[in-house]
Amino acid sequence: MEALIKALPKLVRAAGESEEVLEAAAFVAWRQIAGEGLRTQAVPFRLYRKTLIVSVADATWQKQLEAISGQLLFRLNSLLEQAVVTFIEFRIDPKTVKAERAMLQGRQTDKEEQERRALRSAGGIVLAAANSAIQDERLRYRFLLAAGSCIDRQEGEK
Repeated sequence: MEALIKALPKLVRAAGESEEVLEAAAFVAWRQIAGEGLRTQAVPFRLYRKTLIVSVADATWQKQLEAISGQLLFRLNSLLEQAVVTFIEFRIDPKTVKAERAMLQGRQTDKEEQERRALRSAGGIVLAAANSAIQDERLRYRFLLAAGSCIDRQEGEK
């Protein structure tokens, strides 16, 4: 993801006037500057004539974000290294926000399920070897995830 963020300015320059690419870049930049805290509260909806329309759940979020919109706009265009967005409009649209939350929750659930499956696959000899050879608990966990994912992939190819 970090490589994509660093490549955004070049992508935007190469896109020229392509509205689809500019919109996609603005959405990625928004999600980056919004961070984890705002990601489930303010969802980029559309880029129209350099106005980024962001959906928010209610009037409270709308008012709070409007108060800092100048800072958000500056951070967004700084990340893109040009004025792709000249104004941010916050629209109350709880449906869009709820759908984004559900999608993000689904991704988290999928990730957790993949980790559980990988850890089950890495049981037996692999688990015993990792427990005896890797003292660092975090490193051992990451190793077991990687080994289990590899085993799952190999099993799926059969």
